[in-house]
Amino acid sequence: MRKEDCFYLGNIVKKHSFKGEVVIKLDTDEPELYGNMESVFVDLGNNLVPFFIEKSSLSKGTALRVKFEGISNEADADAMMRAGIYLPLDLLPKLSGNKFYYHEVIGFTVVDTNFGEVGELVFINDKRVAHPLLEVERDGSTVLIPMIDDFIKKIDRENKVFEVETPEGLIDLYLEN
Repeated sequence: MRKEDCFYLGNIVKKHSFKGEVVIKLDTDEPELYGNMESVFVDLGNNLVPFFIEKSSLSKGTALRVKFEGISNEADADAMMRAGIYLPLDLLPKLSGNKFYYHEVIGFTVVDTNFGEVGELVFINDKRVAHPLLEVERDGSTVLIPMIDDFIKKIDRENKVFEVETPEGLIDLYLEN
């Protein structure tokens, strides 16, 4: 399995017992959807390795305690610390309306209700920023639009259009010479 065909679910943050159990911090708003998985892919040495789950239990919000098949002691669990956990993209629950996965809207045309067509959504930056930013390419320039619920007006999956309504002048700031 390739990472491009998967989505990041979380990472192993600590050991839970001397019998090889680990705790996965899930990176999701709906952790209950992942409480009864049969298997996952673990990123070990830049390879996604499949692991079957013997048992799991959800605790404390987004913490999932897991006992993997074949992992039976602390040394085995130590080798997995901080490893990323992945699942195939086809296991993502379908979203509708204005809810979306970041990877799903890349390539959409961003249209502002006041400005008009802004350009192509090429990336969503959610690292070290207060609000994730839509990075939109327009004629060689990058326009950054904060991904704030009030700005997002409509996600048109059929026509691949991401409609926003930004404060007057925001987009112009990026396009002035």
